[in-house]
Amino acid sequence: MAEDHHEVVVFGAWPSPYSRRIEAALKLKGVPYKYIEEDLGKKSPSLLKYNPIHKKIPVLVHNGKPIAESLVILEYIDETWQEGYPLLMPKDPYQRSLARFWAKFIDDKCMPAILKACWGEEQERERAGEEVAELLKLMEKELKEKRFFGGENIGMVDIAANIIGFSLGAYEEASGVKLMTREKFPKLCNWRDEFMSNSAVIKENAPPREELISFLRNHFRKNNN
Repeated sequence: MAEDHHEVVVFGAWPSPYSRRIEAALKLKGVPYKYIEEDLGKKSPSLLKYNPIHKKIPVLVHNGKPIAESLVILEYIDETWQEGYPLLMPKDPYQRSLARFWAKFIDDKCMPAILKACWGEEQERERAGEEVAELLKLMEKELKEKRFFGGENIGMVDIAANIIGFSLGAYEEASGVKLMTREKFPKLCNWRDEFMSNSAVIKENAPPREELISFLRNHFRKNNN
């Protein structure tokens, strides 16, 4: 297969924050890669070959060896390419375990609640919105007075939090539901602004906003009909 000839290949989908995480990490690290856009309605034989268990993006293929699941891939990238950009994960074992915890917290708790609040059944939206508020309060508290969750540099938790950094605003606009305001979450809003403007890599890696909003509206309209 053609992609096997490239040292690093990413299988992704442009609207997916999970897919965008991998590209952001590779770009921060200065790692060249080939990107393959997947049609999630008709998954390619290559994607099914490299991720036969979950059959999902993103998948990173490095020298023919596949790695699946975005948080696992981020750690692999960090451990494999240690030159140049500072490590995404803290060196201290305790701090590293905290980074893993908060990254999983974002995926396991925040993302499902956000999706329910925006596009869940009508009776569950209000309850999910309240849950999102409680979860964002915990994120705000964890941020403390730091510039980024990773300290002075964008780290693992910051990249995982791209769901809040650049996806949440599009979700809000597409669904008409407001979940994160500066009045309620000033630190998170400041972090989001810093995250999006600090690095050209992060800014350029965000999906086109209007296209994403249009995609989300169409996607969830189809699914809810």
